[in-house]
Amino acid sequence: MDEESRADRRSPVGEPVVRSDPAVTGDRASEAVGFDPNDPDSVAEAAETVRRFAAGEVGDDDHVLMLRGAAACAALVRGVGSYKAAAERAGDGVSVSFIRKWARVHDLPQAIRRQVARGRIAPSAAKHVARLGGTDRYLLAWAAIDGEMTVREIRSAASAVNDGANVESAVRETGVELGRMRMDLPSETYVELRRRAAMRNVEPGQVVSEALDEQFAATRSDADPR
Repeated sequence: MDEESRADRRSPVGEPVVRSDPAVTGDRASEAVGFDPNDPDSVAEAAETVRRFAAGEVGDDDHVLMLRGAAACAALVRGVGSYKAAAERAGDGVSVSFIRKWARVHDLPQAIRRQVARGRIAPSAAKHVARLGGTDRYLLAWAAIDGEMTVREIRSAASAVNDGANVESAVRETGVELGRMRMDLPSETYVELRRRAAMRNVEPGQVVSEALDEQFAATRSDADPR
């Protein structure tokens, strides 16, 4: 996963890369708000956004606004220099742990944040995915989608990994197998896939995996931005 596994983001902190994409958020893309940690006025706006976010003024069912709150947390931390200072700037009732959790959500890879914005990963689940690093974040996020894991199951798996378990066994404990997913294929592609797998005496998944490995290797330099 090399380039995509790095913890640092290549896109600017607080910039609404995902929230401003109409392909992800539709008409609400025009509502996207960015935060500049180097602009005092923008930091002040981030602090106010974090205060409202912590006060529960954003419902769990509004994924886009929750991502805005996460962006505000991240920008506020960068703007004032620490989680503690960010909590103090946001005001009473805002804890360091709250800001840390949501800033980590904003620091998730863009591919995962896009799934949060689409509603395929609940923001409350994304907080637990964000507790992991590197490839483990992707594995848990995709398992959460493909295995329809609950927030409780995601939290349990993340805790197990942080306690030393590997992510595959942690996810399996919830009844989900990593790498197992369902997809729809055009009938002609489906027939050809099955034919080639049968002629080679292998499972269709092996044919698909080999083909994708070749495709990904050919386009490695075009990896999605963070």
